[in-house]
Amino acid sequence: TSPLAWLRTRFYYLLIRLYFDQEFSVEEFTRGAKQAFSVVSKLLSQRKLDLLDELVSAEVLQALKEKISLLPDNHRDALAADIDAIMYTTEGDVRIYYDDDGTKFVSILMRFWYLNGANLPDEVPGEAKVFQIVFGDESTKEKRHLLTANYEFQREFTEGAKPDWTITRIEHPRLLE
Repeated sequence: TSPLAWLRTRFYYLLIRLYFDQEFSVEEFTRGAKQAFSVVSKLLSQRKLDLLDELVSAEVLQALKEKISLLPDNHRDALAADIDAIMYTTEGDVRIYYDDDGTKFVSILMRFWYLNGANLPDEVPGEAKVFQIVFGDESTKEKRHLLTANYEFQREFTEGAKPDWTITRIEHPRLLE
């Protein structure tokens, strides 16, 4: 992340704490985002989209239903991210906005890099083989791929709104397109 982007996100986090949620914590949000990413990615991989109603916006869920049904099994398997396989997480964009009715929203784009052992072809662009583990002899190799995903979390901060974050964008580049 560039220093300017880092400063900008920290400024927005300060605004969130000052004007919306005095107990907002970047560390706690990141922990929750990682957990949500792991749960949602596994449910996507298992095609259990009906269990995503409370976590994912209706618009995103509808688009996912169409995309997931067309995915080959190896790409679907590559969507799943165990929480222990998440290697790196960073904030992308943080936005604070109001709609015409005065409703207040905060959205935070999170980027995840995770290891996955799905059987992906070597020519999949945008991912990198991180390592191969050899168990026993040379004929038995386990490939691991470093994959990326972008999830955007949104929360309404209007008085009386539920204090829940909803996923409003899911991107798994080269897998879920």
